[in-house]
Amino acid sequence: MSTTPLTPEQLEQVAGRFRVLADPSRLSVLNCLLSGERSVSELVELTGLRQANVSKHLQILHKAGFVRRRKEGLWVRYRVADAGVETLCMVMCARLPEGATGTRGRARSAP
Repeated sequence: MSTTPLTPEQLEQVAGRFRVLADPSRLSVLNCLLSGERSVSELVELTGLRQANVSKHLQILHKAGFVRRRKEGLWVRYRVADAGVETLCMVMCARLPEGATGTRGRARSAP
């Protein structure tokens, strides 16, 4: 955090951005985008989520400023908005305990 005290409004904005990241499906989408630009159909295949869900999560991530989109013919391609998003993901994943497992007993993937 900043060394300058944040106003209550700024704290609410920060909390809102963390709430966007608090959904495992959105983290899965973001995780896929960390390796490069993707279309909705590619994200559907990679995440196993339905097209409508991927689109909804991309809209939320875009509105929060975590992803950018660009039109390519009939397709829209999504990418991580900036290096700060990747840094945030790396910092959070580095804080996971070594060998941490999810509820199904498999290793957690990095968001």
